[in-house]
Amino acid sequence: MAELQNDRFLRALLREPVDRTPVWMMRQAGRYLPEYRATRAQAGSFMDLCRNAELACEVTLQPLERFPLDAAILFSDILTIPDAMGLGLRFETGEGPVFDKPVRTMEDAKKLYVPDMGSDLQYVMNAVSTIRKNLNGRVPLIGFSGSPWTLATYMVEGGSSKTFSKVKAMMYDEPKTLHHILDVLAESVIQYLNAQIEAGAQAVQIFDTWGGVLTPRDYKEFSLNYMHKIVDGLKRENDGRKVPVILFTKGGGQWLEDMAATGCDALGLDWTTDIDVARARVGDKVALQGNMDPSMLYASPERIREEVAQILAKYGKGSGHVFNLGHGIHPEVKPENAGAFINAVTELSGQYHS
Repeated sequence: MAELQNDRFLRALLREPVDRTPVWMMRQAGRYLPEYRATRAQAGSFMDLCRNAELACEVTLQPLERFPLDAAILFSDILTIPDAMGLGLRFETGEGPVFDKPVRTMEDAKKLYVPDMGSDLQYVMNAVSTIRKNLNGRVPLIGFSGSPWTLATYMVEGGSSKTFSKVKAMMYDEPKTLHHILDVLAESVIQYLNAQIEAGAQAVQIFDTWGGVLTPRDYKEFSLNYMHKIVDGLKRENDGRKVPVILFTKGGGQWLEDMAATGCDALGLDWTTDIDVARARVGDKVALQGNMDPSMLYASPERIREEVAQILAKYGKGSGHVFNLGHGIHPEVKPENAGAFINAVTELSGQYHS
């Protein structure tokens, strides 16, 4: 593998000194880029794009051709694991992911199995190794997975949900069934992320998109416990370098101390917690990633730059900050506004690292 020319992202996650704050964006390869839409059309469908290593590599690298980003993130989907369990995933226009075989009973749960990473999910590893090779050491590659709780919400609901009625009913009435599902998912995620690391991912992020819909008690039992189990099971070194682990719970600002106690290296922050408050709470235990409101990218470049300056000032001096949005970039954002955001971070952050 080629020597890494820009490792400030990895160093910031490990709270080591950097020359400026590194920056990347969740969903940086996506629908806001016309070149992505063209490749997606060529692929035929979203999952066909994920399954084609060359095209997945192409869209992963597209944002790096436009912007001075400090990391690339594997182009894939969080639902690859439940899809590989044979639940009949399809994407419906206008309503998102749908599972033809939702998991609603203990009988359904007992049919679940850990997918074979070398066959069922080999296409993901092929994408990781293809991207890593094509990056040729430019920037590090991030691998990722959904959290067990977040994956379970889709599997039990049968798709997206606003109320989480089915999965919460199961959680309160049939907790054993839900724990069985979450156990299989946690083991699957451990194997999945370790396979990505072996294929070339240099950092990994666990996306707990729906952890924030839980009560504090239920978050700890049904989400955090399983992410802790995953952190414990991950390969933390590869190619002679540490492989940092980022936990991101959307809406999870009230649980930062508990998340930091899992042994992860960094916490992703959404925009509902101030970064100075988060830093004061977790101290130097973990790095922080975030946390500009993605909707700020609808504003003028001048206003975007102002916001970046404020967040940098709030974090203050020293390493341990990876600049990012508080969630994924919205599809309607103009690429030049994303560029204004990234340029502002690269131009304004050096003063905090002298």
